[in-house]
Amino acid sequence: MNNHEFNKQDELTRRQIMINSARAYLGVSVAPLLGGSLATGAIGATKKASGPGKLAEHVIFLNMAGGMSHIDTFDPKPKNKEVAGPVEAIGTNGDFELSQYLPMCAEVADRMCVIRSTSSKQGAHDQGQYLLHRSYSPRGTIVHPAIGSWIVRHKGRKNTTLPGFVTVGSNPKNASAGFFGAQFQGVPLGSPGDGLKDSKRPNTVSEEDFNRRLAIADALNKDFQEKFKSPDVKSYDTLYDEATKLMKSEDLKAFEISREPSKTRALYGNDRFGQGCLLARRLVEVGVRFVEVALGGWDTHYDNFTKVESRAAILDKGFAALLKDLEDKGLLESTLVVIGSEFGRTPHIVTEHSNGRDHHPSCFSTVMAGAGIRGGTTYGTSDKEGRKPADKPVSVQDINATIGYALGIDSQKILHSPSGRPFRMAGAEKELGNPIEDIFI
Repeated sequence: MNNHEFNKQDELTRRQIMINSARAYLGVSVAPLLGGSLATGAIGATKKASGPGKLAEHVIFLNMAGGMSHIDTFDPKPKNKEVAGPVEAIGTNGDFELSQYLPMCAEVADRMCVIRSTSSKQGAHDQGQYLLHRSYSPRGTIVHPAIGSWIVRHKGRKNTTLPGFVTVGSNPKNASAGFFGAQFQGVPLGSPGDGLKDSKRPNTVSEEDFNRRLAIADALNKDFQEKFKSPDVKSYDTLYDEATKLMKSEDLKAFEISREPSKTRALYGNDRFGQGCLLARRLVEVGVRFVEVALGGWDTHYDNFTKVESRAAILDKGFAALLKDLEDKGLLESTLVVIGSEFGRTPHIVTEHSNGRDHHPSCFSTVMAGAGIRGGTTYGTSDKEGRKPADKPVSVQDINATIGYALGIDSQKILHSPSGRPFRMAGAEKELGNPIEDIFI
């Protein structure tokens, strides 16, 4: 392959070349290491005046994929039975009520702020999830970086041997760094119990043989780099050093939730989401910047109340355990925890669909906790039906700008794509998000 042929390959093709090379030379896959382990080109956080008094160091984003019903969770309407259906509201230790499906969240409400006036311009799942993660609507000509990639791009890795950005149980697309390139890619994990796969030297390869292969790879890479001056070649050359450093790191144990006491694991719930929340706590504990944990199944066109009760029980246990555990570990003040969804569900109940609710991007709820958030409060309100914001409307771009603000990032700062086009973490100029400063202490 000549220089022109290599440079014209797309990002996925170049990644596959390196994965295949690693398997051939080293006997190990570096697929999970292609990304956060190379994020060394951070531009640095904004001056402290651009954030709250004490800046967050980490984000745990809980993605309620499928469109979580706000009315049946964080914005109940008990006085409007036509909207509320059979769901009652319960008191909390904060200044607001929650759905009866969230009794454990009610006990930690004093740590969180419920934003009840979020809205989106995307009412389809894929497009809504794309906007939620990137602040931009999808376009056929470009892939925008995910918020986790923006954060690592701005702040860099806190732990230099681990990825800066990890997703758990989420669509792998949500880990994409888009035009930022492989060095800011997230590491997508399917199951929290699997650990970081292919990150250890296989038993079939001795250490002596492994080191010999590394030496061969290094010699080939140096020769290759002389011929191909592409930045991608240089960054992938660094990959082998980064990968071997990670393979020997004690911090890899953070991915092994089996090391947690059974009592702690039980507190989170014996399900992928709960265990994913536990993994997220372990990862931020060792310095991972951004962790996403997904809980799907919120697409409740049919039988809304049965399905929401089931999903909410999982969310309730995992989220409450996460906040308490982070607090016990002294991590809640430095970790912003966010519950987000691509949209809400309709106030009207579709009786012909066994009491279902349809897509509703016009108004839904977002939750933020920890990291200087003014706990026990709400921001914005929906109207009496939960159909649209009644005051203080918030866009998806505002939510992402607020995440950046908590970390001290200027989310409106322009960064350029390889083609020279300007982009911002807070979205396009015409829909530019602004941080919600009032929800911070």
